[in-house]
Amino acid sequence: MKKVAKLLITLSLFLILTGVVLIKRESITTLLNTYFSSNTTKVSITNINEYYRDYDFLYVQNIYDIVPSNFQDLLNVYYTVINSGEEEYTFYCPKEYEDCLSDVENIANDQSLLSSINNYVHPYNAFSHIETEFDNLGKVTISITRPYNEDDIERINKKVDELYNKLYNDKLSDKENIKIFHDYIIEHTKYDSDRSDNNIINYKSDIAYGPLFEGYALCGGYTDLMQLFLEKMKLKNYRVSSYMHVWNVVEIDDKWYHIDLTWDDPVMSDGSERVNHEYMLIDTKKLLELEKSEHNFNQNMYLELKEAN
Repeated sequence: MKKVAKLLITLSLFLILTGVVLIKRESITTLLNTYFSSNTTKVSITNINEYYRDYDFLYVQNIYDIVPSNFQDLLNVYYTVINSGEEEYTFYCPKEYEDCLSDVENIANDQSLLSSINNYVHPYNAFSHIETEFDNLGKVTISITRPYNEDDIERINKKVDELYNKLYNDKLSDKENIKIFHDYIIEHTKYDSDRSDNNIINYKSDIAYGPLFEGYALCGGYTDLMQLFLEKMKLKNYRVSSYMHVWNVVEIDDKWYHIDLTWDDPVMSDGSERVNHEYMLIDTKKLLELEKSEHNFNQNMYLELKEAN
């Protein structure tokens, strides 16, 4: 009888402790994290591909020892991971950065912010889908899916090299060569209105493959292909996006200029097409004077383009 009573008491205590652990598991995890885990593990990105950009921008910069201490560090972590070409990467929030996980969650849920960071990397390293997983111990894992596969990249690079060698003229200025590539893309591309208006997908028009091999593009396709030529010219550049649209910007002689091939490739009322240059190599003031509804971008995320007050 005493053995049965003792067994019942032990079982009751076990059930009570189990209940407490289940109810208070988050607090217990936090306690363990605070007192038994420093989470100051330094990790760095060593596996970078050939499309990694080794330069920084005003809004985001490459970071090497990945131990974030503030929100800007986290933005830099995301930029560096996307920029590197990694498909999955894990880092840790240090306990000294109390808001780290909260800030990670805010970034992970802000698609506009993530898209802006994505615009700063080479087209081949940009994501089509990104996920962030984290736990209460401060472990954060970023997983990335990209729109270009290896076969696409190989074929696009071969064609871009061929066109670059044919079209580029080293006796001309950067601006004159940009005009050559700008005009070539528009002359060989139609806007994919079936996809934009009716969601009918017949072409890879959202990436460089579409305008290069199929003759159709959305704004993303125009922008990616132009960016590949700007990369060949070794000019610092990136993409800019608004809520509805995306286009190129490039730095020439310490000044930044917008290039919007989509808006320079209008479809006329009679169905004909023509090459415009209205949106080629213009500053932010001129861009917003021409059109605001689709070009109303967040200047606080693209600081090189910010208008002077």
